[in-house]
Amino acid sequence: MSGDGGEPHDWPAYYEKTGARPPRETLLFALDRFDTEPATGPRLAVDLGCGSGRDTIELVRRGWRVLAIDAEASAIGKLTARDDLPSGADLTGQVARFEEAFWPTCDLVNSSFALPLMAPDDFTTVWSRITASLKPGGRIACQLFGSRDSWTGRSGMTFHDREAVDGLLEGFNVEMLREEEDDSTTVRGEAKHWHIFHIVARKV
Repeated sequence: MSGDGGEPHDWPAYYEKTGARPPRETLLFALDRFDTEPATGPRLAVDLGCGSGRDTIELVRRGWRVLAIDAEASAIGKLTARDDLPSGADLTGQVARFEEAFWPTCDLVNSSFALPLMAPDDFTTVWSRITASLKPGGRIACQLFGSRDSWTGRSGMTFHDREAVDGLLEGFNVEMLREEEDDSTTVRGEAKHWHIFHIVARKV
């Protein structure tokens, strides 16, 4: 475990420490699957919880149109100021909490370590919006926190056991579902037990 999942505090410091890291494996896996399929034009991705852009940059580099959404204005500011943002990138930023954000029908929803950072009721609402917004053949790439994660019970967060994850993915062809448990540290150097589901799934 890399120990760099999202932490529900001090976001500017978190973005500063993680922005230069490579894109997540779930995003790369999903993009590689898309690359094997025909496309009639540029595809649209929604990056929920884009941070300072470690995944967004890879998407625009590969020619995707991207709507990058984050609750922190500083994240969008760092993303649009990145030196490695390709010239002419088709990128739109939106500052909003997920449950208040708007995004259109899309080919991909990417959300790296961000979806668990919502209260359960908000998670349920946002997950329904994600599934409704994906075109047939569209994908979600994300992480969810498992029920044995050491943050379980924290207010404003959502955790799932394997049965619940399987329920969320009904109506999808699951292309990656890797369950991970490890003892490591957070970006802030705090000891933590991680229980994470790494997910890529294609809408039927």
